[in-house]
Amino acid sequence: MLLAATMITAFPALAADDPVPGLMKAADVPGLAIAVIRNGKVTSVKAYGYRDTEKKLPLTTDTVMYAASLTKAAFAYAVMGLVDDKRLALDASIANDLPKPLPEYPKYSDLAGDERWKKLTPALLLSHRSGFPNFRFWPPGKDYDADAKLAFYQEPGATYGYSGEGINLLQFVIENGKGVDVDTLMQQRLFKPFGMTRTGMTWRDDFADNNTVGYGPDGKAIPHKRRETARAAGSMDTTIHDYANLLAAMVRGEGLSRTAYATWLKPVVRIRSVQQFPTMGTPDSTDNDSISLGYAMGVGTFNSPRGPAFFKGGHDDGTNNVFVCLEKSRDCVLIMSNSSHAESIFPALIANTLGKTCFPWYWEGYVPYDQPGMKNQPVVPNAHPACPRGDG
Repeated sequence: MLLAATMITAFPALAADDPVPGLMKAADVPGLAIAVIRNGKVTSVKAYGYRDTEKKLPLTTDTVMYAASLTKAAFAYAVMGLVDDKRLALDASIANDLPKPLPEYPKYSDLAGDERWKKLTPALLLSHRSGFPNFRFWPPGKDYDADAKLAFYQEPGATYGYSGEGINLLQFVIENGKGVDVDTLMQQRLFKPFGMTRTGMTWRDDFADNNTVGYGPDGKAIPHKRRETARAAGSMDTTIHDYANLLAAMVRGEGLSRTAYATWLKPVVRIRSVQQFPTMGTPDSTDNDSISLGYAMGVGTFNSPRGPAFFKGGHDDGTNNVFVCLEKSRDCVLIMSNSSHAESIFPALIANTLGKTCFPWYWEGYVPYDQPGMKNQPVVPNAHPACPRGDG
């Protein structure tokens, strides 16, 4: 079955006034925050709904929310500062940075006897070309396995395969090979310069007065996790206000040389999977060739009707986040929510804020709340609603 060519136009008509409350109600989203950036400056930051529905506590622009994988984009931007300072070489083997072979560290002992780890470079890890699964306990094609061993499922550098495991490995290399504490790096490179006063890679006691309760797919409450260890793949707590400041700086290229900034955003791999997850084992598709969907150093990239664009999503039970930026106009939208249902209204909100962008919402798995059947429809090459056949 082919998906309708005009599927993306089936989103509900947006109200002339603020469409967010109506979309939240329709999709059962308890809390959501949205920030708009125009020409590299934050022009609007709004919060809607509740951070805690039981206590009727409102979500505010200073509510601490879980950044999830938005952490990865921020980490990559900080890492490019190390590249700027010539303290890290993107294309050099991580073997050059570690004082002993990677498998000699207990965390990576599973790789003993497999010399392919020497092929790994910071660039491969940042662009999700490590060959690792998302995390070792999710082997491709299998259910969660707490005892699964770390292994290569694709040749390093061969193709795109989203991997938090690879991002965390780069953190390990930077900390153990370069002596750079990633928590400190993020503070010095990003949080302090860009006024991110309520952001941390680990939990802070002053977050306790105003933070989100998450709401999973079943609507049940998920208490805010108090993470004690910095993880580059996704431990950041932040606010819509703080991350909007960071995103504005990122779309301006602030804090990096022109060369490092261009390298950060340069696509290095074309993506031809139908959707981002599962990360491996699905047939290739040409669905997104028309927008040149790819990946750079920590962010996804595509060609919009207004030129190059970059984006990053963040997802966990009770958390949905995304940002999209247009490079030439330096316009962005950032959306953060404490609900697993929120991604079902992301495409409509992105389109309402930025206009037609060709954002690859189906590849991200952002199935519209009023079209749940799309999740289970068979998809064949050129079948899902790519931009040339819709209003994406």
